Amino acid sequence: MKTKKKFIVAIDQGTTSSRAILFDIQGKPLFKSQQEFKQYFPKNGWVEHNPEDIWKTTKKVLVSVIKKSKKLKGEILTIGITNQRETTIMWDATSGKPVYNAIVWQDRRTASFCNKYRSLKKERLINKKTGLTIDPYFSGTKIKWILENIPKAKKLLRKKNILFGTVDTFLLWRLTRGKIHATDATNASRTMLYNISTNKWDNQILKSLNIPSHILPSIKNSSDNFGMTNKSITGKSYPITGVVGDQQAATIGQCCFEKSSTKSTYGTGAFVLMNTGYKKIYSKNKLLTTVCYRLKDRSTFALEGSIFIAGAGVQWLRDKIKLIKTANETEKIVKSLKTNKGVYLVPAFVGLGAPYWDPNARGILSGLTRDTGPREIVRATIESTVYQSNDLFNAMKKDGLRPKLIKIDGGMVKNNWFSQFLSDVLNISVYRSKNDETTALGAAFMAGLQIGIFKSLSDISKKWKLKKKFVPNMKNFHRKTLLQEWSKTVRKTLLY
Repeated sequence: MKTKKKFIVAIDQGTTSSRAILFDIQGKPLFKSQQEFKQYFPKNGWVEHNPEDIWKTTKKVLVSVIKKSKKLKGEILTIGITNQRETTIMWDATSGKPVYNAIVWQDRRTASFCNKYRSLKKERLINKKTGLTIDPYFSGTKIKWILENIPKAKKLLRKKNILFGTVDTFLLWRLTRGKIHATDATNASRTMLYNISTNKWDNQILKSLNIPSHILPSIKNSSDNFGMTNKSITGKSYPITGVVGDQQAATIGQCCFEKSSTKSTYGTGAFVLMNTGYKKIYSKNKLLTTVCYRLKDRSTFALEGSIFIAGAGVQWLRDKIKLIKTANETEKIVKSLKTNKGVYLVPAFVGLGAPYWDPNARGILSGLTRDTGPREIVRATIESTVYQSNDLFNAMKKDGLRPKLIKIDGGMVKNNWFSQFLSDVLNISVYRSKNDETTALGAAFMAGLQIGIFKSLSDISKKWKLKKKFVPNMKNFHRKTLLQEWSKTVRKTLLY
């Protein structure tokens, strides 16, 4: 009798689309289903999603992948989930209906409260306990805003009938028909409410923000039992055995399991994570300390730098100022110019992340002349992600940390010019993985680890394959000149 093929499904719920990917048990992607959904910008600095859009698109792509597995005459062994992290959803615990739109990680509406909170001398407390800084980016102040500003939320809170979750928690709750209200340690570590030393929600922080603990999910390992999908949604019940935030998932997918191993993901935003092992390293240069993954009740930590606008800058070029029709055009455009002609863009459209952490900063386009045209603006946008990455690596360097190489992933790295420019400016070798789906793969690895498909992290490491290596090829003088001009432009932005 012919042995049935065995599969793992990874749900990858991102900022602009929901995806589901079918992997074989070697970690090879076999089929992908993807659905974009609408972004809402109701006010300056506000970014929202409709939670029902998140759910509908996720359900649709998941069902599509399940159908494909049947056509391939195989069996799905388990499901893993990875997700946009800090995005905040609150819903009625009885009906499951959201009380408000999802407030996206990019949203800046709580900036004034964060300033006030910081003035109460809470920065050190937050950093020590959570590894984070006080910023609208994280879920904590988003929860507070909903509870204080949305009448329905207030009403349900009085009845103790309201729940909070990051996107993973919301999807788990929906997939299990309300049976599971849980998250994993990586997602919890992005809320500004989670104590990374105790692996618990921090009562002192909760009290200071007036957030009741009963609305929060239980916290599990990244590789754990997260319940079963409901048959009415997925046709049959499937176990969910891995949940991990998207940037940590990419770190796992890139097999950065050794101390000081580093990956950088270039999606809607850009994120650098360096594995620091079991030791928490607190940056003196405004990088974040976060949980990289948690296995068997023990956390491995990472140092993280966050850039809010990376691929979102390319979306801006396409959708707002209409200089391009597709993202793929950018490589040809930037290669057509020998230099950037002195044009720099600081894409602080929703403030600046690490190492500046300025929610009030706004974008600036500098160095314009009569000779400046669409091509120069496109190039400045692509280059801006590299310069922002250099700011993060500089911060790591000041903290006494410098990786030997970095592994890269995300939509932007398919652009060879971008990947080479990144290597040139950082002055470091850049490795692009053979598997493009590293974020989803990380979720698949965590799910597979729990049920024994993968025996260990070292077993998983054997699955990583190099596709292309980029080696620095820029003269020091040229690099220095470019970075000096970038620094000047950033200073103008911060004075805004």
